[in-house]
Parts: sequence; C-alpha cells; structure tokens
Amino acid sequence: MRIPAHAVCTAIRDDIVSGVHARGGRLTEELLARRYGVSRVPVREALRTLEAEGFVVTRRHAGACVAEPTEQEGADLLEMRTLLEPLAAARAAQRRSQAHLKVLRGLVGLGQERVRKGGGEDLGALDTWFHETLAQAGGSPALTSALAQLRHKIAWMYAIEAPRVGLAEAWVEYGAIVDAVTRRDAERARAITARHAVRTAGAHRLRPASVDDVRASQHPVNTNALRN
Repeated sequence: MRIPAHAVCTAIRDDIVSGVHARGGRLTEELLARRYGVSRVPVREALRTLEAEGFVVTRRHAGACVAEPTEQEGADLLEMRTLLEPLAAARAAQRRSQAHLKVLRGLVGLGQERVRKGGGEDLGALDTWFHETLAQAGGSPALTSALAQLRHKIAWMYAIEAPRVGLAEAWVEYGAIVDAVTRRDAERARAITARHAVRTAGAHRLRPASVDDVRASQHPVNTNALRN
C-alpha cells in the first residue's frame, strides 16, 4: 500500500517540531525514505509542502535543510496568533453547530478536571484539540489551516512556562469562550480569546537552537501519522 505524501509530511513536520531533525540540518530524500519506510516520491512531495509552510529551505549545494527561524520571526508568529485566534472564536460563535458545542464543552470539562487533579500529560493535547475544534467551528478551512500552521511553528520555536495557576485560569477562560460561542455572542468570544492570547503569549520562551546534529538513530521514528 502506498503511503500518502500528506502522512509523510505530517511525520516529518512533527519530528522537526520535536527536534528530531535539528534546525539547519540536511534532509536527504534517501535517508528520510529509509527512516519512514517509504519511497522517495512521497518524501519529495512532503518536502515541497514543508518548504511552502516555512519548515524547510532549499540551499544551493546542500539541498533541503530544516529552516532556522529568527527571533523576530517567532515574535511575528505570536502576534499573528493574537490576531487570528479571536477572529476564529468570533466566527465560531456565528457558525458553530451543536456537534461543535458538544465537543467544546466536553473538552472544557476534561481540561478543568485534569487541572483540579493536578494536571496530566494529556493537558497539552486537550488544549490543542480545543483550539482546533474552535477553529473548525468557524467554518473557514483557510483560517483553520493557517492557525494549525501557526501552532506547529510556535511549538517548534517556543517552550511554554505554565504554572498551575496559569493552567487553571486558561481553562476557566476556555469555558467562558464556549459560553459566548453557545450564545452566539461573537464580540464576547472575540474579546475573551484576545485577552487569553495576549496573556499566554507572555509565557512563551524561545527554545535554544540545537548546536549538535541530531542523528536519526538516536530517536524513535514518528510512525503515528503514517498509520493514520
């Protein structure tokens, strides 16, 4: 069975974000194909997509390499998020379905429960799921895609300092956003989301760029995307 390029793209992107492929490091088609157990064709297609997204650059005499974003580019990403997430919340209030509301309420309930019990390894996944569902509820594939790329790049460039009190406040804000979306109050949804985005931006700390090359043999292969 031929593994689609989008699955290979997701696997490579996830490994870039997690640091398996170091910033500035070369990405050769042959080694990537061997690592992910695919032919070079989907790898080539995936690298083209990742270059368009800004995760990969093509250098003369070196070929495809992991991009090396600057501090200013990172700051721009956070600013873009503070503008686009409130827009997504406002659109969700106008266009959401009952199915979206059910998922959003469920996620808020789970998140607040995890915080009360002292957190958990899945809080980050719940947070991502909440934001993805909120964006999808707005009914704009272009906006949903843009926000997904922003989240990937921000996770790549930044670590988040999130003390327990910050987590609790975040999930209270998520509950308030869902209440506003439920009532179709677009302006309140926008305002709460904007306040949340600005507050959490201050908890982001730039990750240091890796100095040493990260060898593929030192890391497990990301196969989750390839199985989906």
